[in-house]
Parts: sequence; structure tokens; C-alpha cells
Amino acid sequence: MADINNVSDYIIVKTSEAGASMNLLKLQKLLYYCEAWSQAFYDQPLTGELFQAWVHGPVNRSVYDRYKDSKVLYSDVTVSDINSSFRFESLSEKERAHIDSVLEAYGKYSGTELELMTHREAPWVRARGNCRSSERCEETIDPKFMGTYYRARLQAQ
Repeated sequence: MADINNVSDYIIVKTSEAGASMNLLKLQKLLYYCEAWSQAFYDQPLTGELFQAWVHGPVNRSVYDRYKDSKVLYSDVTVSDINSSFRFESLSEKERAHIDSVLEAYGKYSGTELELMTHREAPWVRARGNCRSSERCEETIDPKFMGTYYRARLQAQ
């Protein structure tokens, strides 16, 4: 499995190379979709990391913790924020191709647009249960359900 920090750094570099902007909100959602679609396509996790159903959509706690002392939700994330030891080769060709396909599908959206998308999708909604929209929630989004949900979306097309 890929290290989520390497996936995060890869996304930051690729987004920067494409001339697109990135903030923490968008980064978290792109990481979520990378994990979700890995479950859907391959029936296995990309990173094995879990996501929680926070107010602004799915959030990975370890990536949140990485930036919590230096950035807020809408802070820009740039190549200056990646780990100095990061190399593309730290991810396999298959992992990079998978991430690239997610970036192709979702990279054009803003963090806010991605947040709204996740709010309409069953994995986040189900994990939040009866929580109000503004209520704190740290329930884990079930990875297997993510795979089932996104796989069904593929089959419906």
C-alpha cells in the first residue's frame, strides 16, 4: 500500500504542474476519492488510511495533523509544503496511474465543489448518521461501503 503522505505530495506536485490551485479542503477530498475509487476498481485500499465524516466532508486525520499547526482549511498548499524526501518513485506506476485518473476526473473542481459532491454521496452521509450539518462528527467512513457505493456508480453508467 502507498503511504498517504506520498500520495498527498504527489497530488500537490501534479496539481501544481497543471497550473491549478490547491488548498487543504481540496487535498483532503482528492485523497478521499483516490481511496474510494481504489476500493471500487481494485477492491483494495490505496493507502489503507481511514477517513472521518467531518462537517466539510471526508478528512484523513493524519493528513490533517500534518498541516494543523501551519495551515487552515482554505490555506494554499504548494510544492514548498511537500516532504523533502518525496520522490515519484515512492509510488508504483499503478498507484501513480490511479491517482492521475482521479485527478483527471476531480482535479478541475474546487475544494468547495468537492465538498458538496461528498455531501451528496452515501458513504459520507451514512457515516454522519443523525448528526446535524454543522455538528462535529469523527465517525469513520466505512472503506468497504465506499467501494460498494462507487462500484455501483460505475455499473450504473
